[in-house]
Amino acid sequence: MGRAVLKEVPAGAKVVALPGANPGVVSLPAAASKPLSARLAPWLTSLLVNIVPPLITVALILLFWQLAAHGPQSSLPTPTKIWAEAKDLIVEPFFWNGSQDIGLGWRILVSLQRVAIGFSLAAIVGVLLGALVGQSVWAMRGLDPVFQVLRTVPPLAWLPLSLAAFRDSQPSAIFVIFITAIWPVIINTAVGIRNIPQDYRNVARVLRLNQVEFFFKIMVPSAAPYIFTGLRIGVGLSWLAIVAAEMLTGGVGIGFFIWDAWNSSRLSDIIVALIYIGVVGFFLDRLVAFVGTIVTRGTLTN
Repeated sequence: MGRAVLKEVPAGAKVVALPGANPGVVSLPAAASKPLSARLAPWLTSLLVNIVPPLITVALILLFWQLAAHGPQSSLPTPTKIWAEAKDLIVEPFFWNGSQDIGLGWRILVSLQRVAIGFSLAAIVGVLLGALVGQSVWAMRGLDPVFQVLRTVPPLAWLPLSLAAFRDSQPSAIFVIFITAIWPVIINTAVGIRNIPQDYRNVARVLRLNQVEFFFKIMVPSAAPYIFTGLRIGVGLSWLAIVAAEMLTGGVGIGFFIWDAWNSSRLSDIIVALIYIGVVGFFLDRLVAFVGTIVTRGTLTN
């Protein structure tokens, strides 16, 4: 009988033993890795598709604006003039030269603080009231007509009453944000609650869930897409309301800055502030949409 010969098996090789055959060594090819360019190609393509079209659009708008506003008879400044007159507001948004001479970044943060408080209160109260209206027929009959009337009142119409009630600009501005943002949250939450499938309610009865458990385990998850749609509308209205309210209440917010710039005939500063407001409003909407996508597991349409 011959002696068995042990052979060293190379790394990455696999030993194959078939019945009635001597063991042999079969070398498998190494797994081929994608080059870096191939892995970055999808990411670069997505970046170009999402970034290049807006950049081209902005460039065309600036070009048209420059040509239309160029001339001695134009009352609006051109983009080049805005850059020359308000360059410090653009490149240094967080400068601080005193209590009133501050950058637009600090003013935006002050306004965002008010929006955060007012919108958070509107979100909590709005979801609770919306759940009540959507769940109870009697609550819908009694409260829905009142809500439909109050939601048509312009935001600034509430400001004199809030100033008379709170006697301070800070809580008055927060109240205006609250009363402006709460209506879309209530209405969309109520619609979402009413559209909960009957099977979900039957399961809740079988499991004998109490009202609190039914609210958190059935109502909120089922109505989440509707709730976040209302929250997206509400956060946009909140940002609109705070800018308008600050024009009348004063302070250091972005709204008061626009009003003060108008009184000083600084049109370039106003245009820069409007751009800041638009960009911040866009990111607020994207933020709420992102949270909604996570909570609803992708069922919320952006």
